[in-house]
Amino acid sequence: MLAILKKEINSFFASPIGYLVIAVFLLLNGLFLWLFKGEFNILDSGFADLSAFFLLAPWILIFLIPAVTMRSFSDEKKQGTLELLLTKPISNLQIVLGKYFGAFILIIIALIPTLLYVFTVNKLGNPEGNLDMGSTLGSYFGLLFLVAAYTAIGIFSSTLSDNQIVAFIIAVFICFFFYFGFEGLSNYNLFGDTFYIEKLGMESHFKSMSRGVLDTRDIIYFISITILFIILTKLNIQNSKQ
Repeated sequence: MLAILKKEINSFFASPIGYLVIAVFLLLNGLFLWLFKGEFNILDSGFADLSAFFLLAPWILIFLIPAVTMRSFSDEKKQGTLELLLTKPISNLQIVLGKYFGAFILIIIALIPTLLYVFTVNKLGNPEGNLDMGSTLGSYFGLLFLVAAYTAIGIFSSTLSDNQIVAFIIAVFICFFFYFGFEGLSNYNLFGDTFYIEKLGMESHFKSMSRGVLDTRDIIYFISITILFIILTKLNIQNSKQ
């Protein structure tokens, strides 16, 4: 697994992909949070908090993470190297985890520079240091779990087609549906009690963690989604082997 993990990270940074992903994520956040006028602009909000960042980041990641993961297995399929990879003395799960953690680590590297926002907003507060660290820390934990789930969905989607663009579109759709789709359905009251429909979506659990309270139900939800799509990915490449 470690060999595949290293190979994935090296391939990201041996080409412009890794640098481009980090640059695009930071550039989009920087423009919306500090330069563009609007609801996301921190300087115009009048409050020393990072709620705008944690509202914006999940939507940027819906497109960014599929762009990272779309090549994971689709590229192997297209080049005919997946069969060769499956013959190696390594289990299917280790192959999936190697690819998964390679993409996951790249996104975490992209998130690390955003800690500068915490320092900046904390300094800009009046009085200085009045940033709600509990809520901010909870939001970062929520973002990590969200990234874990998005990455698992992206890796799974890359097994569905040998075309990277198709894999990207599928991943974006599934991520969007899991993040916003269930809450959107709950607004129409089609299935009776809307509370349980809304709780099936990621947005509800992410917002819960953003309040600074780490509820085990939210953590279990994200871990379950991540494990589910990792297992589905394993089953898909297992079927490719047959």
